[in-house]
Amino acid sequence: MAHPKSRISSTRRDKRRTHYKLDPKAVSICQNTGETHLRHRAYVVEGDLYLNGKVAIKNYAPVAAAAPSSDEE
Repeated sequence: MAHPKSRISSTRRDKRRTHYKLDPKAVSICQNTGETHLRHRAYVVEGDLYLNGKVAIKNYAPVAAAAPSSDEE
């Protein structure tokens, strides 16, 4: 089992972690719609789902969680 020989100070620990950074997300602007979106992802504009600058699904409605069924008999 790993066991440190001596305690690492918080400064030394934090110096080691300075390179753990988040990269900014790749955002681009669609040439057809002018909408900003995440690259390589589908996006919705005015009810239509776009992918690669083309309409993938017209009148797109995202699937919501299953509504609770009413078993009233």
